[in-house]
Formats: sequence, structure tokens, C-alpha cells
Amino acid sequence: MIRSVIIVLLLPAFAFAEPLSAPQIKELAPGIRKQIDALYPQLDAFYKTVHANPELAQQEEQTAGRLAKELKAAGYEVTTRIGGHGVVAILKNGPGPLVMVRADMDALPIIENTGLSYASKVKTRDAEGNEVGIMHACGHDINVACLVGTARVLASMKDRWSGTLMLLGQPAEETGAGARLMIADGLFQKFAKPDVALALHCDSRIPHGYVNYREGQMQANVDSIDITVHGKGGHGAAPHTTIDPIVLAARIVLDLQTIVSRERDPLEPVVVTVGSIHGGSKHNIIPKEVKLQLTVRTTKDDVRQRVLDSIARIAKAAAMGAKAPEPTIKVDLSHYTPALVCDPALTQKMVKMFEHVIGADKVLPRGMSLGGEDFSQFVRQGIPGFYFFLGTADPKRHAEAKAGGKPLALTHTDAYFPVPEPTIKTGVWAMTSAVLHLLGK
Repeated sequence: MIRSVIIVLLLPAFAFAEPLSAPQIKELAPGIRKQIDALYPQLDAFYKTVHANPELAQQEEQTAGRLAKELKAAGYEVTTRIGGHGVVAILKNGPGPLVMVRADMDALPIIENTGLSYASKVKTRDAEGNEVGIMHACGHDINVACLVGTARVLASMKDRWSGTLMLLGQPAEETGAGARLMIADGLFQKFAKPDVALALHCDSRIPHGYVNYREGQMQANVDSIDITVHGKGGHGAAPHTTIDPIVLAARIVLDLQTIVSRERDPLEPVVVTVGSIHGGSKHNIIPKEVKLQLTVRTTKDDVRQRVLDSIARIAKAAAMGAKAPEPTIKVDLSHYTPALVCDPALTQKMVKMFEHVIGADKVLPRGMSLGGEDFSQFVRQGIPGFYFFLGTADPKRHAEAKAGGKPLALTHTDAYFPVPEPTIKTGVWAMTSAVLHLLGK
């Protein structure tokens, strides 16, 4: 009973305590930045190796191996193959909270068109057997480089912090499956549940040297839906003898637009996008089926369920009206990503510290996004989370784009690349400061 009372009293104290204050971290800045400068050539080489050798979700074997090797060399106890190719590195350093820092590792099926000397030339086959290019078009190569740098700096400063660090190399963020797979594989049973979770990610729209954040909900629920529209095939010259699934699919696509325009509150953001439609093989053949792939974005769980129900209702009603077989509708829960909500108290704490050590003019709030991020799976386990974005754009190019010049290349496009220096240095400094603000002494 006494032990239980002590635990209850300590948790709020940790939640609001500042073991190492922002001014104290700023005093350490010259030494930490000098160390980051010394480490940078190795971090740059690691980053460029990862960039040139990208791997798709759930295929990150080489990336995971490279990351594990770096973390072992830094003195961490490393375990691999958690939830696929997930990497977990632990550094215990006396009593104190357990802080988790996560970096995602997977790349995208895009042929790179950046012109970089270290550009990816890798090709592979996707889950459907199609040959595709692979590219780190979302900056996960930067994320893991920052994780390595943070790991090394904090390992060298064990006299200035107390507690336990859990560093995660997470697979399959792009498909929304990686965090869920690691949790399902017993992540928190094998290594204990963190008191706080931190993560950073690249932002192509802001200059390097800047970070941005959002308190509370930052990103949306993301669902992937597959609809197979069934019909009756036949000759294109005799459509009256068929039930044309192409026409039926076209009607469903148009009717789906009414979910947002006529069924939902205009003040509640919802997106229903048909990203893929496939059917037929020849000009004069009416096929027997058409396949649709949808992405659905919602900000509230109850709205999510109502939108999913509406999609099923619309597809079934269209088929019934055409006297067609009922469509097959699959909500792919293996790729479901819940909305990301950053803990308000933790966010405020981190932002005040960033303003002090990075500069208030370089710490910017951001708007709500309907993008997805499976870091939310960790937060949904009851772990306070803070997720921030790292600017990666060249300041001159950013200013030109803002003045109406050539737009910046965005993430998930074949022309996107971060400027490695000083992006990596800023990321290591920011994440190291965040951990010290929680564990420092």
C-alpha cells in the first residue's frame, strides 16, 4: 500500500518536473554542438548510404542491420527483428524515467529524380509483384541518421542524465503497419512501457534550422479500403447482355463524393479519395469486375465509423440498383493508422525548451494535417507523446518559392531531397535537448 502511494505521488512530479532546465541545456550547447560537428562526417556518410540503399516497408533488413551496428557501437544493448525488422536499443543509466525515441526506416516505391550523386538506383518488386523504383522520398534516412547522432551524444553524456533510453528503428511507417507490428510482437512486455515517447520527422516546406510542432491533434485517422465491384462480363457490342462493372464503379466513385459534400458537417474535416481504379483488358470486352482502392481521412473516431458505414452503404446500393452481385468491401485494418495526438503538457514543456535553445523565431506552430503517422499507435497505448517536424529546405530556395518562384519539391515526390547539413545537426541537437530536458541532472 505504501509503495502504491509513492508511485502515485511521483508520476505527476515527473510529468511537470524539469530535471535539466532549458537555460542549463543552453549552457551545455557549445560542448554538445562541438561533439555533433565532430560526429557529422560519420552521420553524413551513414545518411548517404541509407539514402542510396532504400528498402520498402517490411523489407528493411539492410537498413535495420546498419542501424543496429551503429547503436551497438555506441554502447546500447540492441535487439533486432521486433515486429519484422524493428530495432530496439536500450541504454540503462541509473534510476529515472524510461524515454523512448523512435525513427522510421522504410522508403517509398518511387523512381528517384533528384540528380544527387548518391541518388537511389535501387529497384525491387512490391507486394503485388510489380517492379518499382525505391526512394527515400519522405526523409526517413534523415530520421535514422538523427537517431544515431542522438544515441552517440547521449551515450557520451551519461554523467549528465539518469534513467533509461529506448531507441526504436521502426519499420513500415509508410504502410501504417510498423508500430502496430512492434507492439503486437510484445515490444512493451519485452522492454517495459516508456513514460514518454518522442519522434521527429522531415518537413520539406520549412528551411533547415527550424522545427515546427502542434499541440493536441496533429494528424488524422487513416483507412485503406478495397472495393471489388462485381458485374457480368460480355462483348462490348452487346452491353444489354451484361452488367457493366465499369459503369457501376464510375457511379460509386461519383456517389462517394456526397459523403463529404452532403453527409458530413462542413466543420469536420473528412477526405474520401479513390486513388486507384482497375478493370478490363481490351477495348471491346466488358469485364466481370473492377477494383477500387480508397484512402479515407477523418479526425474523430465516431466520424470515422460513420464514414466507413456510408462507403459500404453507397457501394451496396449502387450494386442493388443495377441488379449486380453485392460488392466486396474490405477495410484493411493492417494498414489503419489512428489519429496522432501530441500530449498538451509535454508539448508545451518541449516547445518552451526549444524556444530557449534553438531560438523562438525558429520554433513554429503548424496547422492540422490529414496526413497519417503510426507513431500514434504508441501514443494510443497511454504513453504521452511529442512529435515535431524538422525543416529540410534550402533557405534560399524556400525564400524564392515563397516569393512566387519555383515551388519546393514536397515529400513523397521524386524530386524531394533534404539538405543534409545542417538538417541532421539540428535534428540531433533538438532531440538530444528534448531527452536531456526529461532525464538530465
